[in-house]
Amino acid sequence: MNHVRREVLEREMLAQPVRSLQYMLRRLSMVYDFLPRLVTDGIFGERTLEAVMLFQRELHPPVTGVVDRGTWEAIRTLWGQVEREVSGANALRAFPSEETRVEPGAEAEYMILPQTMFQVLGRHLNGITEGPVLGIHDRASVDNVHWLQHAAGLKEDGVMDRRTWEMLVRLYEIFVIRELDRSRRAFLGGWG
Repeated sequence: MNHVRREVLEREMLAQPVRSLQYMLRRLSMVYDFLPRLVTDGIFGERTLEAVMLFQRELHPPVTGVVDRGTWEAIRTLWGQVEREVSGANALRAFPSEETRVEPGAEAEYMILPQTMFQVLGRHLNGITEGPVLGIHDRASVDNVHWLQHAAGLKEDGVMDRRTWEMLVRLYEIFVIRELDRSRRAFLGGWG
């Protein structure tokens, strides 16, 4: 993650602290199986409290359930390390440019790739709408972009832009590519 993007992300995190906490803990749950997969809804409920307490128990005692400065910094630091490990997903530069925005109803051939990625992710995640893969940013495509923007804490405008694309690539990396890698590793030596 480059320096400028990290600063912008950190400013956004301070503006929505509970949603940011949930997002970081959710990302950490991809690496640490003991953490529950949280929904980033911005509500500090039972599941969020459970995740904080599990994090404290396993990685940053004492267990208080309170997200004080020390706990926040420990979560943020570990999350940053995980993000750097996953940042290889940004190598896929299929989205045209920083300024490109695909508005609802627009047609763009390169939208075929994100639409396909959403369809594959729909096998792993709830909330993704199945729709045609035609390169037209239609209702199903816009619904999926809204879903992703909401989950990532981005502005929910339904526009496929660079930030939304990067989050889609990260999700694809986590739920599809890593699962393939894990299943291949588990399979190695199986014919022995």
